[in-house]
Amino acid sequence: MLKNYFKIAIAVLKRRKFFTFISLFGISFTLTILMVTTAFLDKIFSPNYPDLKRNRSLYVTTVLLKNSKEGWMNRSPASFYLLDKYISTLKVPAKIAISSFSAATNTYVNNKKIIIEFKYTNADFWDILDYQFLEGKPFNKKQIDQAAHVAVISEDTKKAYFGDAATVIGKSIEADNVNYKVIGVVKNVPRTMTNIYGDMYLPYTVSKANYKEPGLMGDYNAILLAGSDADVPKMKQEFNQMIAKVPINNKEFDQFYCSADGYFEGIAREIAGRDDGSSGVVKLISILSLLAFLFLLLPTINLVNINMTRIMERSSEIGVRKAFGASSRTLVYQFIVENIILTFIGGAIGIILSVIVIYYLNTLNLVPNLNLSLNLAVLGYTLIACLFFGLLSGVYPAWRMSRLNVVTALKAN
Repeated sequence: MLKNYFKIAIAVLKRRKFFTFISLFGISFTLTILMVTTAFLDKIFSPNYPDLKRNRSLYVTTVLLKNSKEGWMNRSPASFYLLDKYISTLKVPAKIAISSFSAATNTYVNNKKIIIEFKYTNADFWDILDYQFLEGKPFNKKQIDQAAHVAVISEDTKKAYFGDAATVIGKSIEADNVNYKVIGVVKNVPRTMTNIYGDMYLPYTVSKANYKEPGLMGDYNAILLAGSDADVPKMKQEFNQMIAKVPINNKEFDQFYCSADGYFEGIAREIAGRDDGSSGVVKLISILSLLAFLFLLLPTINLVNINMTRIMERSSEIGVRKAFGASSRTLVYQFIVENIILTFIGGAIGIILSVIVIYYLNTLNLVPNLNLSLNLAVLGYTLIACLFFGLLSGVYPAWRMSRLNVVTALKAN
């Protein structure tokens, strides 16, 4: 019986080409947008090179000073002073990576301008983050203490500055009017990882700015790495206890906030604009889930309307089949099968389009070093969504069709 339904469905879809095209376009376009969007979000929220230890890491990116009397505030990255004097004394973290946010400078090679984004780091930065070294090695604590003019550069920077040189270890590179000796080359980092992205990595001790200057606001961030997953809550608790003891030392402000969050939690806090307490993760997940549901629901409603029109066009066929003894249940099954087949065909086209779009976006390199890929889990959920919304958009029209009176159906055309 199911085989017959399948044959009838294919024949009907071929016969009504306009409705088939509109339906397939709506399904495939919706799924393509969904798959590409989730591929992008997956690259942002899932552990990716070189930040592969997110399950036991907490991130300190922002501090907030408030004047509760006047009702104004000041938000910025943390200072090196805060991270070094207070945060680095925590006992629970196995290691603490400290780095500045990247700053851009222009340099010239053969009269060609190259923009290099450089950042300063400590030694633990290289132990916490799993950078893939294509050449050389990172700078160590001794070189940092000596304020050695050494640099680790990205593969893109190597190509832009040195061309096709087989190796660049030991060569000199100029940035911000200072020459540095290249000691390592690392695989490119996606631009979306703003707290660790850089074209050139330098010891924090060579910074031209006074990184030792007292104050809570600056241009640095930190990653706290726990020894195990079980230590993460303890690490967060110890951090909060430490922050509560930090003196503000600024008469303009009377309240100070700083959080150590998981990666997704930190993004949720930034979007929600929360200063303390709940980071807004539940709210953000709820909003994203609602948007995804509405995004899928709208084409489903359109499919219901298209299916209603398509089914009403076949009212005479329904009347004839009912007159020859076809039951309402049989007709409902047939139309639901037709809709599910249509949905899965649209889903298959959507997946193919997603692969093409993702490949095209990767070649365009709109976001530097961000290579999108289809997530297998998302692909599985998408197929389930296809089935669910295929049923949802087909059940009601099929039920309406099955309620048609035989005489009315035969007179419809």
